[in-house]
Formats: sequence, structure tokens, C-alpha cells
Amino acid sequence: MEYFELHPESPQIRFINKAVEVLKEGGVIIYPTDTLYGIGCDIFNKDALERIFYIKNDGISKLFSFVCSDLKDISKYAKVSDNAYKIMKKLLPGPYTFILPASKLVPKTLWTKRQTVGIRIPNHQVTLDLVKELGNPIISTSTTNRKGEVILNPDDIRNIFANSVDLMLGSGNLLSKPSSIVDLSNEVPEIIREGAGDVNIFR
Repeated sequence: MEYFELHPESPQIRFINKAVEVLKEGGVIIYPTDTLYGIGCDIFNKDALERIFYIKNDGISKLFSFVCSDLKDISKYAKVSDNAYKIMKKLLPGPYTFILPASKLVPKTLWTKRQTVGIRIPNHQVTLDLVKELGNPIISTSTTNRKGEVILNPDDIRNIFANSVDLMLGSGNLLSKPSSIVDLSNEVPEIIREGAGDVNIFR
């Protein structure tokens, strides 16, 4: 596994481009978000997706969220109501995963049974630059071991995933909470998981 340390606010473009090159070639990477480190790949690469399912020890039954670059990007991959748009405009980028009805652009492997998807726009420049340079979303699933325990320390992450992923972008220690998950697929928002993002506005 290749490893590059990036500045969290002004990441070195040469390292971003290296990660993008790996993603375009069907690779799997680890990258920082505004909550935990994520394991990711191009959402349109079936073989890379299957690698992540294997790494996470969940088989193809596991449904993951993915990262978009901005609100306009989200509208390509999900059906966004006026109310959902207002909420996301207020809270994104930020530590939230929003569940929305999937558009036909999203591979059905990433759909839930209700035909929804989880979408993130993390408030972390490395993640945002990565998605923008790639040109389409990447998978967002936290770095956990095969028991499902979240791995927080970057050095531990490197050791555990050294033979599983192709590249890691490091950016220091991150938060110890996952994103808050809010379902916006219906008229009334529903809190699915209370994490790093403040969900009081939904109560």
C-alpha cells in the first residue's frame, strides 16, 4: 500500500492526483473525512466495489453510502425534494449522511430495498478535492476490522489494511464518531443514527 500524508486544509494536488489515478484504474483507497477515515473506490467500478465488500466482511448484502462533491452533484444521483434541498444546503458540507431516493445513475448494488441511497459531502478538503478531480462519487464506508470495530489511529489503519487497499491518504487524527444519518426520503425527516452531526433540528 502506498501512503501519502496530506495537509487537511490545502492538500498537495500531486497526492490527490495519484489517488485519482488509482481510483480510475479500479483501485481501493483509504482517505480522511470530517469524521472517520473511509475506505473508497469509484462507485461505477464493479470489481472495486466487490473488493470493498470483501474487505468489510459483509458480502454484497452490505449497502454503503457515497461521497458527492456538492449539492449540484447530489441531484445527479438522487431525487431531491425542495425540503431536502433546503436542509442539505444548510448542513453541508458536514458530518451527515442523508438518505434519499436513488436516481438511475447509481449502480443498483448501492440501492436499499426501498430504492434509496446514502449520500455524504464531508467537510474535509482532501475528500472534496478527491471527488472533484475524479469526476464522480466514491464509496464512503468507515475503516473497521473484520469484527466491525472502528479503527481510529492512522498507524493502526496502515498496518491492518496494508495488504487490502492500494493507497492511503493520511491527514492526522480524526474524530471518533461516525456521521449522523438522517432519512430525507419522506416528507418528515427521520434520524437513523445520531453521530458527529447535530440532529436537534430534526427533533
